[in-house]
Amino acid sequence: MTRPWPRSLLGQVLLAVAVALLIAQTISAVLLYRAAEERRESAILHSLAFRLEAPSPQLREHMMMRRPPPHFRERRDIRLPRALRLEVKDRSPLLPGETSDSSRAAALREILSDDEASIADLVVVARQPQSDPAFARVAGPLLDTRGGKLIVAGLHDAQTGQWRVARVFVPATDNRALGTLVVQTIVLYLVLVGILALLLRRITNPLAALTNRLERFSRTQDTDGQFEPRGPDDLRRLIAAHNAMEARIVAMLDEKDVMLGAIGHDLKTPLAALRVRIESVEDEAERARMAAGIEDITRSLDDILSLARVGRASESPERTDLSALAAAVVEEFEDMGEPVTLAEGKRVVGPVHVTWARRALRNLVSNAVRYGGGAEVAVVRDGNESVLRVTDDGPGIPPERIAAMLEPFTRGEASRNRETGGAGLGLTLARAIAEQHGGQLVLANRPEGGLQAELRLPIG
Repeated sequence: MTRPWPRSLLGQVLLAVAVALLIAQTISAVLLYRAAEERRESAILHSLAFRLEAPSPQLREHMMMRRPPPHFRERRDIRLPRALRLEVKDRSPLLPGETSDSSRAAALREILSDDEASIADLVVVARQPQSDPAFARVAGPLLDTRGGKLIVAGLHDAQTGQWRVARVFVPATDNRALGTLVVQTIVLYLVLVGILALLLRRITNPLAALTNRLERFSRTQDTDGQFEPRGPDDLRRLIAAHNAMEARIVAMLDEKDVMLGAIGHDLKTPLAALRVRIESVEDEAERARMAAGIEDITRSLDDILSLARVGRASESPERTDLSALAAAVVEEFEDMGEPVTLAEGKRVVGPVHVTWARRALRNLVSNAVRYGGGAEVAVVRDGNESVLRVTDDGPGIPPERIAAMLEPFTRGEASRNRETGGAGLGLTLARAIAEQHGGQLVLANRPEGGLQAELRLPIG
């Protein structure tokens, strides 16, 4: 299952900026909306208070012309008639079943400048315009009130015993501010994210090229294809340091190969001379033991040199029929009379270094024959990997020692008897070869007994 977020640095940074911008704009929209609603509510209450404070409709109209209510202006198409703006009644404006809005009534009481003692009662209620009897009688058919509501406030004057009733029509909320915010957010996204994407590309493109270069160098250890430093100064320094490091690594590997070649030559020459000299030993059994010892030292030396040279392949992997490669290895052991068989299976083709892959498979089969008395080889495909599987019926490996068996000079045989234990480099070399191909060596005990060794290589 793929992850829902981008995997590249460019994608993740842009996603983070986009999410942060969305959160910031959302918070801004909420704050602006709350501020607008508070201003709207304050304007409504101030308009009601201004009307309720006027002692008479005539005086109130005179004051209205000189001092309009702050922060609030009724739309001309729904401006209430004079008779509805301030009305004097003998009873409360609450209709049956209605209750006063206590929070609005408390806020309105704080605004009113009349002597507190003159307010016997104060009620505020919001209702649909057509449900208000006075509104329906005076202005109902004439005004378009769709989506709006009528705020009715009644002040019971303790001195006169009458109710002064003020009405304010509140139109539906205007969503133009929200649309403006959406357009602003889109513009910010296009400008900010666009500019950031251009800047990040100047950073991520050299990083991507450096990553590709590192992957190629890890496979080939070849300094050809180094690219010139580019991008910001920090990246230029990083690329220059990497190029210098590559050159140093290659120089050290070349020195190592020269040294190993000299060691191999210097050791194999005396061993060849010893082979000639032991021919003069008359005791045939002693001569055979000496020859076996020299041969064992030679094989160990070959393993050590091979292990040191893994990863320094001079040629690219070639597509090879792995089934045919396994058959050739099995045939080698059959010719030596060893109980090694090849399981039937489908043809599997993959890119490998043939010499190294054959060497790894040969080591696995040798271990199976040495410790299990025989081996069965199978070649299968598992997803994007080719699997060279070697199984035996031996005692297996204790689970806690499986990881240690892949380390150099570690053997399943506890004794130092080379006839049964070898030098302990076979599995280490097979693992190094698998890793050279970008694969892995997997060891596991079989439920029915014995060991299963899998050389898992990517098909590519």
